[in-house]
This record gives sequence, structure tokens and C-alpha cells, in this order.
Amino acid sequence: METKTKKKSREQSFVEFVLSRMKKDTSFGAVLRRADNPATESQAWEHLIPWCDIEKDWQRLPFATVAAAMARAKPEKDGSLGIGKAIAVCYKDGYKDEQAQAKLRRLLACDAVEEVCAILRPLLRLCASRGAQLSYAQLLNELIYFGEKTRIKWAVDFYPRRANDSFNAKP
Repeated sequence: METKTKKKSREQSFVEFVLSRMKKDTSFGAVLRRADNPATESQAWEHLIPWCDIEKDWQRLPFATVAAAMARAKPEKDGSLGIGKAIAVCYKDGYKDEQAQAKLRRLLACDAVEEVCAILRPLLRLCASRGAQLSYAQLLNELIYFGEKTRIKWAVDFYPRRANDSFNAKP
């Protein structure tokens, strides 16, 4: 009986590549830390070219943003939290915290991936500083396919669901 192995997504493969390479090559991490800064991002292009079309901002910026965040956070492995939950765990009062809600609202107000990537830079630094175990592969996928569904997913991820919602009850 053959066991089918699940093929890794491009996003998972990229995250694994970055994690593995950072363990062996400290200068690689240093280059990636500058990938999300418009003035220095070109230094990381050689590492992004195999993964995306760097001529297209909407493709390059998600990879650059995630790579820079990983290089700063230096995680041992990819985490499990979505960005909504990661923002909430950064605050003592979680999703009830006004600052956390403001950060999420600002993120949800974005219309384009270029804007989201700019807004994410300080949020990803916050998550790293507070030890939030962010799923970089998931975030990269959400940035690549950014749109209304992604924003909804982030909101659902941020706010907890109630077990006995009245709208689910039968009359």
C-alpha cells in the first residue's frame, strides 16, 4: 500500500528554505532583514528571484516582507498563529485591548498588498518582540492572495468565536 505524501506549497517551501539557510549562513539573514525596506530591498533580490517575479510588486513584496520578518524574529520553526491571533496574543487583554483592535482595524482597512506589506512591517516586529509564534507560510499565502477573503480570515482569527451563539440556535 502506497502512502501519498502531501506536496508542500511554494509558501511552505520558501519558509523552510529561509529557516534552513539562516541556520547555516548569518550573512543571509542580514541581507533578508533589509528586504522590506524600499531603500535596501534590492540586496535581497537574488534570494527572491527563484521564488517570485520581482518585477511585480504584488508578487515581490509578500516574499520580501515575510523573509525580513523571519530574519528579524529568527524562529526555530514556522509557528501556528495567523496574523489576527498573533496580534491579539501580543497584548495582555488580547482581542479586548484597544491598541490591538486599532492595529487590526488599520490592517483590515488596506486595499492592496503593497499597503498591507507596509502596515505589516511594525506589526511583525511587535509579534517577534512578544514571542508570538506566527505562521509565516500562512501569512505569505494570505499576502499572495490578498483580498476580501483574507481580511475576513484575519478578523475571524483575531476575535474568538462564542460556543453558544444565539444566531446558531434553532427557534
